Amino acid sequence: MRTNRLNTAIFALVGAMTFSSPAIAQTVNLKSEDGSVDIVGVLAGVESNAYILETTMGQIRVATDQVTCFGDGCPVSHVGSADVHIGGSDTVGLGLMPLLLDGYAGVRNAAADVQPTTTPNEVIAKLTGDDGYGDELATILVSSTTSGNGFDLIAASKIDVSMASRRIRPEEARAIRNAGGGNMVSPSQEHVIAVDSLVLITHPDNPVKSLTQDQVADIYAGRITNWSEVGGADLPILATTLPEGSGTRSVFESRIFGDSGSGIGADIVVVATNPDASRFIDENIGGLAYVSFAFQRGGNPLTIVNDCGIAMRPDAFSARTEEYALQRRLYAYTREDTVTEATQDFLSYVKSVDADNQITKAGFIGFAVDRRDQSLDGQRARALLAPVDDPYEAGFMRDMLAQTVDYDRLSTTFRFRSGSSNLDERAAIDKQRLITYLEAQPEGTEIVFVGFTDTIGEFDGNISLSQRRAALVEEEFRRVAGDRLPNVRFSSVGFGEVSPSACNDTEDGRRINRRVEVWIKQPA
Repeated sequence: MRTNRLNTAIFALVGAMTFSSPAIAQTVNLKSEDGSVDIVGVLAGVESNAYILETTMGQIRVATDQVTCFGDGCPVSHVGSADVHIGGSDTVGLGLMPLLLDGYAGVRNAAADVQPTTTPNEVIAKLTGDDGYGDELATILVSSTTSGNGFDLIAASKIDVSMASRRIRPEEARAIRNAGGGNMVSPSQEHVIAVDSLVLITHPDNPVKSLTQDQVADIYAGRITNWSEVGGADLPILATTLPEGSGTRSVFESRIFGDSGSGIGADIVVVATNPDASRFIDENIGGLAYVSFAFQRGGNPLTIVNDCGIAMRPDAFSARTEEYALQRRLYAYTREDTVTEATQDFLSYVKSVDADNQITKAGFIGFAVDRRDQSLDGQRARALLAPVDDPYEAGFMRDMLAQTVDYDRLSTTFRFRSGSSNLDERAAIDKQRLITYLEAQPEGTEIVFVGFTDTIGEFDGNISLSQRRAALVEEEFRRVAGDRLPNVRFSSVGFGEVSPSACNDTEDGRRINRRVEVWIKQPA
């Protein structure tokens, strides 16, 4: 191996690290044009414009623009256009898409050859039919950057699908519409592909198990700097955040700071990705990080207590009901004027029941239906049993409690578009998942659609509104189910503003409280 002209501009010895590009684990040969570099080793990944190579000298990093890679294990350079080019959020691209590509190949009876390209955080998947023995079916290129970058790229028609870890902003949607891309929030262009929780994690040895939402805001604004101020040890708090432009950071800031005008302080440590945040926690006993549900790793997940005293635990059920403070949806967006049959076929798989297992394997949360009992010692029952000043309202609380103990709650929860009686963009998926779940239930199963509102307006008016919305969901669900559920009896009821799942002092809290739950009771 000739290394007379190698220096730190070309490669450097590096310690153990986790790579966002897939491990190839094949021997390759890196050579420079002038012959000064000739290295053989096992390619572990491609990151930040560098090859990561395992050699007899240890692990080294070689700049991609200094050498050419030879061997079957080399990353490919995508020349020409793929059948489907997907770009945007690295949360979706790095954390979820690899397994979705594998699952898509499976349902197409194809083999997927997924390789990194020479562009960092980019992979290309070639799907070959008949388990790899047939014709090439499609090539799918996935470029992982940020949600904002994805919207810029689809506005310029440079990608077919934009991945996002937040919903598209009005100004982004208008820009794409003005460029001929259509209505980006229509059901045919806005695709909810999974749900996710941003989980606050600490080092496993940190005894703090919960924080109030105000305490989290004060920590990230720099007003609380030591764990002893929140019931922990006398230890500096080392909090991390993600870079500007990250959809994950945008969701975190909006949910924690709201309209307060506060923001993340200058002393908060900026890390590049979710995996980097998880590693930071592993290495720092005083660390605090927010990460996507899939990247908790060995961190200790914290319960968040809101201003109303409601404890919100970061589990799959609370994410599916969308009642956890830092919950979000993961999206894929397409343009009206450029969407292709290949793109539609892939997205149809991504939103199907077949994709649920892959989403779960990736550590994210799909749309499968969960079931949870509503026991008398649960938080909801305790809240309904709490004394209230108004005996009229107390009567509705007792009525609800009497029904609650006879029914379990399903995670399926319907919400409406803002200011509308139309169900929101997730409802279509939830209706189909619920139908499939109920088809497997025994004869005589009872389902109640239970409506709730926020506290805006008069109490009686809210009771009536919740009853109308619950009845509307029941009617719509019966229409979609058709004759598929002869084993199930349906009804609806509304309890207005009773039993809030969030505080009513913010628009986001009120949105969470405007809901129709699904309760189930099976024959004895």
